Amino acid sequence: MEKTYHPEKSGSFIGRHARRKSEVAISPKTSDVSDASYADTAWRETVEPVDDRDADEISLSIDQFTSTLSSIDRKSSPPDVPNEAVETFSKIIESKIVKYYSADGGNKFGKTEEEDARFLESVLRVFKLTSAFGDFEAGAVKTTSLDRMSVVLQRAMLFLEEEFRGLLEGPTEEDTMKEESDRCTLHEAEPNKGEPEFPGYSAEAVARMGRIAGAMVSAGYETECCQVYSIARRNAFSEALRCTEFNWVTIEEIQRMQWEALEGDISRWISAVKRCSTVLFPGERSLCDIVFSQNRAISIGFFSNLARAIIIQLLNFVDAVVLTRRSAEKLFKYLDMYEALRDLVPSIEDGASEESGGELRSEISAAGDRIGEAAVYIFCDLENSIKGDAAKTPVPGGAIHPLTRYVMNYLKYAGEYKDTLEQIFQTNHVLAGSLSSTTKSDKTHNLDKSTSPFSMQLITVVELLDENLEAKSRLYRDPSLRYIFLMNNGRYINQKIKGSTEILQSVGDTWYRMRSTAVRQYHKNYQRETWGRLLQCIGHDGCQVNGKVYKPVVKEKFKNFNTLFEEIHKTQSTWVVNDDQLQSELRVSISAVVIPAYRSFLGRFRQYLESGKQSEKYIKYQSDDIELMIEGLFDGNPNSMGRRRT
Repeated sequence: MEKTYHPEKSGSFIGRHARRKSEVAISPKTSDVSDASYADTAWRETVEPVDDRDADEISLSIDQFTSTLSSIDRKSSPPDVPNEAVETFSKIIESKIVKYYSADGGNKFGKTEEEDARFLESVLRVFKLTSAFGDFEAGAVKTTSLDRMSVVLQRAMLFLEEEFRGLLEGPTEEDTMKEESDRCTLHEAEPNKGEPEFPGYSAEAVARMGRIAGAMVSAGYETECCQVYSIARRNAFSEALRCTEFNWVTIEEIQRMQWEALEGDISRWISAVKRCSTVLFPGERSLCDIVFSQNRAISIGFFSNLARAIIIQLLNFVDAVVLTRRSAEKLFKYLDMYEALRDLVPSIEDGASEESGGELRSEISAAGDRIGEAAVYIFCDLENSIKGDAAKTPVPGGAIHPLTRYVMNYLKYAGEYKDTLEQIFQTNHVLAGSLSSTTKSDKTHNLDKSTSPFSMQLITVVELLDENLEAKSRLYRDPSLRYIFLMNNGRYINQKIKGSTEILQSVGDTWYRMRSTAVRQYHKNYQRETWGRLLQCIGHDGCQVNGKVYKPVVKEKFKNFNTLFEEIHKTQSTWVVNDDQLQSELRVSISAVVIPAYRSFLGRFRQYLESGKQSEKYIKYQSDDIELMIEGLFDGNPNSMGRRRT
């Protein structure tokens, strides 16, 4: 099993390096170094420049001696130490450290890649030599030169540790390009050709970090290296999240918030989660992989621990929000949070360890389930809102009821989250079924068995709205106005369904066609109730007696027609049909029934009425007058009495 580094479980200078590091103390959390470090002026002044022209030859002799030690039985005595070579080699390394430290401007490490590589090779030689001697029994060998080499190794590691920290905490690539006071340590870098997007560092800086980290880990200073990296990156990540303006608030604070304030915090939380998903976690994972490319386990451990620390804080906010009072206006923010959590999972899957990744996925999923469950409660509570709307005052003119507008616009907006709601209701189908107390209608029972829980809930809500509107229609004493009201609202509901591809897909064409049929039936009922009575006035029955036209009956029919038509026109001109197409359809259908019947009656019997004033008394309207007046219906205007054409 791969070893995973856990910085929160590691103490400073512990493990197998505790004894060595106690000799030369330094805190990994500060750039201050002790009197024994390379930064100590007194120590640096004692280091004399060394001519390292013979460094290659000395390095070769050190390598040969180390190889000899490795081939000797560890229970036997080791050979004598070549003190002169070791002493000279130690001075060369110390001299290079002083030279690095004395460099002007910028990081001391990284001036030339070749020089850095030679320095790191020399440091690793020291480590290999001291390690080779460490394998022998205690007290088998002890020389001043070996003690000095051990101190040199510590000083080299201290130097690299501070260089590593300087690179991690120093200027980012963005700082170099832009002098911005509100910069983020991590930023969404412009894509480079074939190069990974680093979190704010130049490729050269990351390469130097990788070389230093590789050397420190190889030299046995893994703990110190990891602590420096962990602290720096956590600070940088926190700074990057600060740029999203998301504030970490307590459960108690959230419970006391008004919705307007909490809504703003939720938006900022969503922004922070999305930035983690798309920029910060991928960038951090990429940085870990490159800096610790020689040890995949360390990279995985770092990313796992960082991701966990951030995600736990993000999930705490979810838990607090879910505990607030549920209300209809919160649904869509809850769904946004659910989607943000769902998209967060892929950003950690590749970088985290199997154990940590599984745990984080489980916790994210659980938080998503909690907010999904709250969303189901809110959405299903729409049924109670409809049932509770029992207004006793009818809407003037049979217009669209405010409840209809509210419910259908709510559903239309919900349709934009169709896939998410389908997923949530599928997960919580038992809960949704228990919350929905509505008895399913015959139409619902005839639906396909494969209808999803969310689709079923949509249909249930609309049918419950139908029942509510049917009850409200009985508030109108005029049966014709009752059908206008049902027609207006039914048409509006159908338009909202048809206008939303997502809702139409959910409820299905078959169910939608049944609704369209119901609206057409309202139209027929209205026409029969209103204009059927008018047509009875101009029926030919009774107009002839023994084969002759009976004028008193004809006169009475004209009189009754005029009176009823004027009454209908006066009343129904104040009624409202908001939809232009429906208004046009109604007028056309009325004209198609009334005009031919009136024209036929007028043409057949007008000649039997006396001319002059008596004729005008009974024949008040021509066919064109009737048509013009029909065009004035359903405008909601009481003064829309048509003017007769001459």
